Amino acid sequence: MEQVVLVDENDNQIGVEEKIKAHENGGKLHRAFSIFVFNSKGELLLQQRASVKYHFSNLWSNTCCGHPRPEESLNSAVHRRLREEFGFDTELKENGSLIYNANFTNGLTEREFDHSFIGIFNGEPEPNPEEIGDYKWICIEELKKDIKENSEKYTPWFKMFVSRINFEKELKLLID
Repeated sequence: MEQVVLVDENDNQIGVEEKIKAHENGGKLHRAFSIFVFNSKGELLLQQRASVKYHFSNLWSNTCCGHPRPEESLNSAVHRRLREEFGFDTELKENGSLIYNANFTNGLTEREFDHSFIGIFNGEPEPNPEEIGDYKWICIEELKKDIKENSEKYTPWFKMFVSRINFEKELKLLID
């Protein structure tokens, strides 16, 4: 059974919980991460979550996301998950965090302390069909416009990160 790391509002570990149980009864705050991978043209790699996902299936989201396992460092977890979902790895830089709550349509609740990571990759991704239904590269300007017009197509955490992080600035720092 997959477990997540429970944390307080300062991201201090306070326990471990079975993943599904951490999402029941209003959710327990747990550590997570979201990865944003760009190409050298400044386009962000998006994934459409697979239809078999138990929450937010078929919605568009950031490149990759997940949870570190108990006793696994955040840095190890982000690289593991990127390889599991997209079949590649790249250098990643942490660039912020947020706490968010989101209710699933099935009665569960996502309550995460979500760390954001950014990186660059110019190869061809190899998406895992159990995780990813589709993918595309998109420029930030076009993405922000589509989120305004079609908000329901995107995951809650992704919309929060897009509204809070200056990806153009972060990307410039990575490329320069």
